[in-house]
Amino acid sequence: MTLQVFEGIMIPFVGTTMGAAMVFLLKQAISNRLQRILTGFAAGVMTAASFWSLLQPALESSEGMGKLAFVPAVVGFLIGMGFLLLLDYVTPHMHMDENEEGPKVALNKTTKLILAVTLHNIPEGMAVGVVFAGWLSGDSRVSAAGALALALGIAIQNFPEGAIVSMPLRAAGMSKGKTFLYGILSGIVEPIAALITILATSLVTHILPYLLAFAAGAMIYVVVEELIPEMSEGEHSNLGTVFFSFGFVVMMILDVALG
Repeated sequence: MTLQVFEGIMIPFVGTTMGAAMVFLLKQAISNRLQRILTGFAAGVMTAASFWSLLQPALESSEGMGKLAFVPAVVGFLIGMGFLLLLDYVTPHMHMDENEEGPKVALNKTTKLILAVTLHNIPEGMAVGVVFAGWLSGDSRVSAAGALALALGIAIQNFPEGAIVSMPLRAAGMSKGKTFLYGILSGIVEPIAALITILATSLVTHILPYLLAFAAGAMIYVVVEELIPEMSEGEHSNLGTVFFSFGFVVMMILDVALG
């Protein structure tokens, strides 16, 4: 594996780490306003990345199938959605119930939150791994710059996730060092998943379009099921919508300009 690939798969993890580090800078929990802004921006980034970095290359890679070129994208996308649906069935959602109070309850809820965020980070790591695997395999439709753009986009999306893990733990009474560590651990699965995906995909390059679409489906599921409801509920929901558009545009520019 080249140094460039290693650096690329570590970029999303850096985003999570920086988000978790907010526990050292913020004295209180993230305000509703800031949470809507961060969540909306992250949703926009992931939506744009799902199309330009994943679905579009999947469709282009299947052009040889003629009028059936959509099949790998459709199949992979639906399997990715189904995979995340299964995860949500067996694990808790990422939302926090604001009606429950108390340190013990908060710790129990946050433990579930860490598990949910960690599991949802796996398909994001796979998405980065699939794109870099496509570049390593010599697929002309997947560039190193495009893979880097996706990694940067997911890193941006991971920033609020890192804070979402660490800040509630701190509010529940845990030390800053431990909360930061838990935030980091929730994101370490991403480079691991990316590495495993790269190693596996190099052996089965013929299913790359399916894997690209799988990653897209998983990411869109997270956006629709978790991020959009989070950015739209309560006060300042309009900020979530505005920053969704900003995130979408930023990721689109990154992918088109660098790809």
